[in-house]
This record gives sequence, C-alpha cells and structure tokens, in this order.
Amino acid sequence: MKSLISRKGSRLFVQMGAVLLIALLLLPILPSNHQASAAGNLPVTLKFNLSDSSDPSMLKKNLQRHTVLQSFAFDNTNQHTYTVQLIGGGLQLPGETSAPNAATRSSNGDLCVTKLDWSGNIISYMYVLGAGHGVSIGVEPGIGQSGQPVAYLWMETDGVDTGSGARGTKIARFPFTDGAVVTPNTPWLQKHTLVPGATNTTVSIDMAHGYIVQRYKATDESYKLSVFDLAQVKLGNYTARSTITLPGVSANTSFQGYTTYGSYAYLLEGTYYGKAGANSVPPDGNTHITTIDLNTGAIVEGPKLTKAGYSLLYREPEGMAIQIPNPGNPGSARLSFGFASYVSSTDTTKQASIYYKDVLY
Repeated sequence: MKSLISRKGSRLFVQMGAVLLIALLLLPILPSNHQASAAGNLPVTLKFNLSDSSDPSMLKKNLQRHTVLQSFAFDNTNQHTYTVQLIGGGLQLPGETSAPNAATRSSNGDLCVTKLDWSGNIISYMYVLGAGHGVSIGVEPGIGQSGQPVAYLWMETDGVDTGSGARGTKIARFPFTDGAVVTPNTPWLQKHTLVPGATNTTVSIDMAHGYIVQRYKATDESYKLSVFDLAQVKLGNYTARSTITLPGVSANTSFQGYTTYGSYAYLLEGTYYGKAGANSVPPDGNTHITTIDLNTGAIVEGPKLTKAGYSLLYREPEGMAIQIPNPGNPGSARLSFGFASYVSSTDTTKQASIYYKDVLY
C-alpha cells in the first residue's frame, strides 16, 4: 500500500511540474530595461497641449541670490512661489568661519530657497545646505503646530559631489522657515529613501492628484521616474505606482527640469543663448518640452520647440511646475516652465521669468 501511494505521488509531482513549466513558458518576456512592476496603474487624465501659445506669469524678477534660477514650485493654496538657486560665492552664513566661493558651494550642494508672491515679489528666504543641484522641488501646503498655514518643502538632501557639483541621494521634507539655515543633520528634516541605491535624486509634487514623483539615476545608470502616493510616502510606505525609464535629451542640449500632472510627465531641455562650442544654439533657441505617458513610458508629444521668452538676454530654461490659480477648478491648471536671464547686456545679474501653457485635452 505504501509503495502504491509513493508511485501515485511521484506521477502527480511530475504532472504538476510539467504544468508549471508550460505556464512559465507562456509568461510574457519583459524588456531588459524594465522591471516586472514597471507598468503603471495611474488613472488616465487630461494632458497639456504643447502647441498652445505660452504666456508669462512672472517676468524678469530678482531672487534672493544673483545666481541662476534652478527650479521652482507653487503653493497653490496660499498663492506663493518657491524658487531654488545655488547660493554662489561671497556669503558667510551663521556657523561658518568664512564665505565659501561659488565652486565650493556647488560641490557642497548649498541652495537658497526664495519665497515670492504670485506677482514675483520677494517675501522671505532660507538656506538649505548639503542638498544638491536643485533641479526640482515640491511644495505641500499644510497647517503648522501653531495652526497657521505652512508650506512643507520636498527637496533632495545628503548631496554627494559628482565632479560637476553635488547631487542628492535622499529626499527631505521640512517646513519653509523664514531665514533658517538647515543641513542634512537638522533634526526636523524628515528624510525618505524612496528607491534604494538611487542617486541624483530630485522630487516633484502633484498636489492635484496626490502624487509625489522622484527622478533619479538607477543602479543601471539609466534615469527613471517613479510615482508614489504622497500620503503613503509620509507614512513610510514606498511602493511605486509606476516606474518608467526616461528618454535621453536631444543632441547638444541639457536636461533642465520636469513636472507631472495626473498620468503624464513633462520634461524640459535646452541651453542658454550663445553657448560656445558644440552647444551653440540657433536664433530661436533650443528649449524643448516633451510629454511622457507615466503608465507606459511612451513619448506622447515632442520634443517640441518653445520660443517663449525669446527676447530674454541669456535665456536659459530652468525648472517646471504646475500652477493652479483656482484650486477649486482643476481645469485652471498651468504647465509652467522657467527661464534665467540677464538684467542687461552690461549687468549679468540673473533674473527669473516663468511662462505657462494652459490648454488641456
């Protein structure tokens, strides 16, 4: 009786193994540059029409420092704009024994955040040291312990010098605080490692849909975007709803920023006017915007040339964000992108301008 059961068990085991092998052979083979979990499950939303004309929302405004605008983000609830710059040289902050030069500030990843009203007037500022390059930031409106409105900034932190300036390795959340100087060791910075092993980490917030998005260099050296639920990330749950591999930038251009709105990402690339050598730009500039499907990674539109701000001196594209002038009406959303420029041909102090497109379809 015992041997009969063993023989039947053996036949059953072989049959089950054959079925499992056939099932495995029928599974789809994924491309080598995608993970099995890469396909997104984001509800499909409207997207911005890149053929729409561009309008200015802020023109040639001074920021706290005289350096190039790196990126910006909006507090749509309280109608404030937050800009990010490298600090540059010549400034000695509390606790420092000297005023580092611009190269040292860049290798350290020392940034200045300026708070402005929506007309572009400076309200206040703070400094974030040891962060990175400031390619993108996020703003989350909230209520502070005092019961007053507060803006929580999401930025890169724990910057590591790459040889061309520092780049972040983690993400930090902290309240914008007038005049404060924070470092990676400041106790009230809440740090998050959304993707283990990621470098060149930057972040964008889509408050309209409750997403936080990280752009980063993966361990395979490709650049990716991962989309997370903001509420879950704040609880320490880092399960991505979508991860896509980004396309490379166009020839002779540089990556300059990104943002997301719903199920689409928007990428900004280009260089400043008159850049010498291989990157010399044509008369209309080489600023392009590209729309990417966050569920598939496919290019939906672009790279599309924009001549917005074509008359600005220097005109370097810098940063993207979503502005919603009427938070109660998502249809008022604006795809905003920035430019750094000179004051004049004899004054190379940098100023910031922001343009937008607002047709959704």
